[in-house]
Amino acid sequence: MHVEVLVEEPSAEAALRNLLPAILSSQASFQIFRHNGKQDLLSRLPSRLRGYRKFLPRDWRIVVLIDEDRSDCKALKKKLEKIAFDAGLTTKSRARGAAFQVMNRIAVEELESWFFGDPTAIMAAFPKIPEKQFRGARYRDVDSIRGGTAEALEAILQRHRYFPSGMPKIEVARVISRYMEPERNRSRSFQVFRKGILELLSLTAAKRGEES
Repeated sequence: MHVEVLVEEPSAEAALRNLLPAILSSQASFQIFRHNGKQDLLSRLPSRLRGYRKFLPRDWRIVVLIDEDRSDCKALKKKLEKIAFDAGLTTKSRARGAAFQVMNRIAVEELESWFFGDPTAIMAAFPKIPEKQFRGARYRDVDSIRGGTAEALEAILQRHRYFPSGMPKIEVARVISRYMEPERNRSRSFQVFRKGILELLSLTAAKRGEES
């Protein structure tokens, strides 16, 4: 099995290069295609999915990952679903438990929410940050951190004397994700993503069993 993953920026690519092997194990190969931001991904997605429709092998799946960025999550998901439908591809949401070709997922509100979901990984990557940093009401629901999760993470890093001139998002994503353990992540958004990947694998395995 093979998974094609479309992301909006290099930091998401850097994180998924570490996270996907931990989720997929050895059950599937993958390739990640990054874009130059959210609008670039959305503008290119219709033609890209139409292109996939022409040749997509039966054991290939497409995953689209995009940040919510404080936009209307339901409206964004509806837009992604329509793009796939118009391209002639079946999404996980429309398949309702049956086999599908495209899975659309939204990081709420940004990729950095996934990092906050695993504070142990943040502390392993940046040892000067103490455990008490992540106590308190603000971090109980990491998908609801106000003021932007990227900004919140940058503020924490700078408070503890990392990156005084600005957070390098790609480097930070790469380093933190190296220590992340998918099963313990407290971000609901991340767990929805992880569950979708696991269901994708189980449905494919079941399909193979039916055909053998």
